[in-house]
Amino acid sequence: MSIEKKLKTAIRDIPNFPKEGIVFKDITPIMMNAELSNEVVDYLEEVYKDQGVDVVAGIESRGFLFGYPLAMRLGVPFVLIRKKGKLPYDKISFDYDLEYGSATIEMHTDAVGKSQRVLIHDDLLATGGSAEAAAKLIEKAGGQVIGFNFLVALNFLEGEKKLTQFSNNITNLASY
Repeated sequence: MSIEKKLKTAIRDIPNFPKEGIVFKDITPIMMNAELSNEVVDYLEEVYKDQGVDVVAGIESRGFLFGYPLAMRLGVPFVLIRKKGKLPYDKISFDYDLEYGSATIEMHTDAVGKSQRVLIHDDLLATGGSAEAAAKLIEKAGGQVIGFNFLVALNFLEGEKKLTQFSNNITNLASY
């Protein structure tokens, strides 16, 4: 069975969460299955081991779940991209607009060096706003975005369109 089929079997649909009309893709059953979790990391390692990744950056907070193990497998640093006010050291930030309001993300100033090749990981690609903001933050720090990886992509929301300006190397393990 393919990794996509295994993930789709594990992922739960939660109707009307967090609000009416939304079908939430719950990835927590993946974490409850150690064998499947290891298969995900094995798969990601195989995809990225020869792509010259210098850094894996994970978007808060579910991007940490598989991003950090992937970075360890690749033998590269893992960078936390967090919401404003969550990091203790000197920070670089990026402000971006949401559908209803705005947000700020941050990372430590020493997290990404000039010209380092960065893979951005998150659990879900929906509209692409968070991943686009993360890519702009990486570029602001002098890094180069070489790809994006998501466990789940909601293709009907067309989030990939916002990301191709940074890289066409976009991997989605399970697409809906």
